[in-house]
Amino acid sequence: MKKDKKGSNPGNKISRRDVIKNVSAVSLLAPFAYGILSGSFIKDTSILKRPNTTTRPKFFSLRLDLDNKILLRGPVIAKRGTTLKIGIIGVGNRSKALMEALGFMDPKRYKSLSKASKKSKSSKSRLETFLSQEMLNVEVVAICDVFDYHLDRAERIVTKGVQPNAELVNFKQVKRYLHYQDLLANKNIDAVVIATPDFHHAEMIIAAAKAGKHVYCEKAMTHTEEELYEVYDTVKNSNIVFQLGHQLSKSESYKRAREIINKKLIGDVNLVEVTTNRNTDSGAWIRHLDSKGNLKPGSLETINWDLWLGKAPKVPFSLDRFYGWAKWFDYDTGLAGQLFSHEMDGINQIMGFGIPKSVTSSGGLYVYNDGRDMPDTFQVVAEFPDRKFSVLYSATLNNSRSRGRVYMGTDGSMEVGGTLKVFADSNSSQYEDKIKKGLVDSSLQIYSFPKDKNNMEIDAVSGATEKYYADRGLMDTKIGGKSIDITYLHIKEWVDAIRDGGVTSCNIEKAFIDTVPVLMAHKSYVEKRRVEWDSINRRII
Repeated sequence: MKKDKKGSNPGNKISRRDVIKNVSAVSLLAPFAYGILSGSFIKDTSILKRPNTTTRPKFFSLRLDLDNKILLRGPVIAKRGTTLKIGIIGVGNRSKALMEALGFMDPKRYKSLSKASKKSKSSKSRLETFLSQEMLNVEVVAICDVFDYHLDRAERIVTKGVQPNAELVNFKQVKRYLHYQDLLANKNIDAVVIATPDFHHAEMIIAAAKAGKHVYCEKAMTHTEEELYEVYDTVKNSNIVFQLGHQLSKSESYKRAREIINKKLIGDVNLVEVTTNRNTDSGAWIRHLDSKGNLKPGSLETINWDLWLGKAPKVPFSLDRFYGWAKWFDYDTGLAGQLFSHEMDGINQIMGFGIPKSVTSSGGLYVYNDGRDMPDTFQVVAEFPDRKFSVLYSATLNNSRSRGRVYMGTDGSMEVGGTLKVFADSNSSQYEDKIKKGLVDSSLQIYSFPKDKNNMEIDAVSGATEKYYADRGLMDTKIGGKSIDITYLHIKEWVDAIRDGGVTSCNIEKAFIDTVPVLMAHKSYVEKRRVEWDSINRRII
């Protein structure tokens, strides 16, 4: 359904045999090492070899050597320690993906994917990705939400859902809560997953940490700067394992991009351009209507509106606000918290940039007129003068052209997303000799990941939103030729750290660094001024 640019529109048991019949068997992921992927990497990246061919130009290509690490096993039951008892606070749409990452798929979705996989490459790929997950040995023992419909669905998933071993969940006792404080008081719970609207995150993280519950929280971590410092201090002074839901660290393309930067294969990078383009109702957070333009479920009888509002200003009940809360600054920081946050996390994964010295934001509401605060056109300039480095971010909700992420260096450029491409610069000093000898054509990529672009199966996704996330590397990654859900890898890292110790990749230190630029960008837009980071006093000024 196309948006109205003047505003929003009015408005049983499944056996393992089912899988075997409807989906080709999923090969188990054997242990593997980075350095032997496809047998294509060598240890010395300074060795540049010509392809052995007589029918095509002899262009040179980069070969990379990555650390020799075993990343994944599966699917086998994790036997380390006892079963981890988990509570989920907020069981709306995002929680469905988080429950799948934990190992619980909605039986209705499983049956639908299994049936559709006979004809649909997309459905087959999504089901195989789930079935390749390791069993994490966790139980969801408690769920909390203000909406009966969400609680009913979540209860079905965690008590009657399907696991990655294609067996039904063998656990029927889940407690339902309206108040998250009551869930945190349950001494049977080891850890919580928080997937509520952003403006509740800080309060819940603080309460969970004080209750001694390990925390996995969806981004953005906090809604305000004051909350940021309180969350940071509380988590730092606790013994909990914390993970913020920035899962890009699990993408293989980002790991290779980091190596390219570290080895200066594109020279010194002084500018990164990152972008977001969307042109759909859902992409613009008009989410209270279904595909036919009808209102989604929800009313004052089924949603506790006062609890949902919490400490936010009191307003009349609105399904638009309930489903599309990111459009209002009372509940979120808009495009800064929803999308710019992913981009800053990605740059931090690759560049290790820290917090910018200054941020300037601009934009406005040029297309939508539905009462929202979030701009539909948004620009951010983040400056790192000590690093001699700048980030340019721009977004529009009125065009779907893919502009991607581009890292520009003195010797080349790099495009990063679900795939990775490296190009030599025509005026590069590093590749000057090879350009003169015809070994390098600056219009052609000298390195790509994966080698066979068809392996990414970007076209094997259905719907504009799903393809958008796949293109940007926010869904799956390719490991050993298999699609692996990066949210699952991020959740698994958190679960493993709870059991075995270790540091999560988006712990409270990394989460703090990721959150400050988001709050700077929002503050700059709202106050219409350039803001700076005071690194001595650790404050935005």
